[in-house]
Amino acid sequence: MHCHGEILGVAQLHLGLPFNPDVKEPTKIKPILIFCDNDDRIPTLSADYTFLRAPVQAVSSQDVAALRGLFVRGEHEQTGQCPMQLSLETYSLIVNYVADRENLASLCRASKTFQKLAERKLYHSLDLRGIVRTTSMCRLLAITRRLSVLVEALSIRYSEDDSADSDESGYHVPDDYWDDVANALRTTTELKHLNVYIETGDQAAQSWVLNHCTFQLHSFHCDFSWDDHLASFLNTQTQLSDLYLLDFRNDTSDTHISSLDDRSMPKLSTLECTFMDAAATISPGRPISRLKTCFSRSRIEEKRTEMTNLFTKLRTSRKSLRTLDIADSAYTAEFSTELLNIVVNTVSNLNNLRYLGTLVLPVGGRERIAFYGSLMRLHKLQCIEVEVSDWEPPPTSPAALRALTLELRIYCPSIQRVIFVQDFDRTVMKMTDDFCVVDDDVNVETLWRSL
Repeated sequence: MHCHGEILGVAQLHLGLPFNPDVKEPTKIKPILIFCDNDDRIPTLSADYTFLRAPVQAVSSQDVAALRGLFVRGEHEQTGQCPMQLSLETYSLIVNYVADRENLASLCRASKTFQKLAERKLYHSLDLRGIVRTTSMCRLLAITRRLSVLVEALSIRYSEDDSADSDESGYHVPDDYWDDVANALRTTTELKHLNVYIETGDQAAQSWVLNHCTFQLHSFHCDFSWDDHLASFLNTQTQLSDLYLLDFRNDTSDTHISSLDDRSMPKLSTLECTFMDAAATISPGRPISRLKTCFSRSRIEEKRTEMTNLFTKLRTSRKSLRTLDIADSAYTAEFSTELLNIVVNTVSNLNNLRYLGTLVLPVGGRERIAFYGSLMRLHKLQCIEVEVSDWEPPPTSPAALRALTLELRIYCPSIQRVIFVQDFDRTVMKMTDDFCVVDDDVNVETLWRSL
């Protein structure tokens, strides 16, 4: 082992369960080094002899002395007790520079102060995968309020591959799985971000787990089926700004499903939904500025009705659109031109729209010029997504895509990125210092959210 600086010592930190003062003999120990740089005498934390590159900043000389007292020497070798106290700021800095969750668990065993700060970081964001891990963590949160109130972001991922409990008749979910989830959700009262991913449709009708939850979400990814429980929960949300809905039903004849209250979700600005009816229903009266949805129908007449209804409702939104991404099961140049025209004829879009997709870029010269003529009216457009799957030959080379990008910019100079879609494969071209290059770093799935 080599390091640049004086090693102050090795703190023997316990692994495993949260700190318990009654446990005198740890069953498992992990070393964590704290060393001091020779030049500026700034203590730095390292886990498993792998030194963190970022130093622990702003530590006083008194805390350097206290850090020396933290290490196990002589009579403190078995107890791991620290004869000197660090400042709370130093404890916080040390915890902030520990990224590995296992080492954070180690710090929970070092002292009560470390336990409090490390638990706050450990339980702030939880990503639960697998039946056993999810149920055990949910049960812990349900009975340990000290931990459940620390959770601000929670992701629950349900998959058929997560359980070995299956037989010839198919997959079986444990009877108490969703009960455990419901109990945990009722205790995580400070939750702000909730993601529920369900990969199998027969388990989607579980939105009852949201009953009696008191948290106010800022973002919600929801794979639950639309029903009275889900609608009632959304009616209680006043801070929600980002919503994903996998399912939606706007059947007013079904008296068993509550309708959305016009006063609910007053801060909703980002909406992603797989049904255009959901976008049309939720948009009025809310500040929707980023919208991703898709056509629910395939016949051109029905799609035209959907499109007209959507933009009629969008005109009653409290904010104009910045990003609009509308998918289609069958892209055609003629209908894309209709869609572009209705976008530019909505006056509020002309100076605010930053992202637009997905449109078919016409092959024919005359049709393409007409397409560009409408595009010219979007003065602030920064990114456009275009379908070129029907082109013969397809523009697959960077040189061909670069030429099309520069052609688009002749008519809409504000464009900085073009997403080309070819049989569901996406290639992003971006402008950098007057050069057009392939952008391999951008996340295409979330780009519409960032503009």
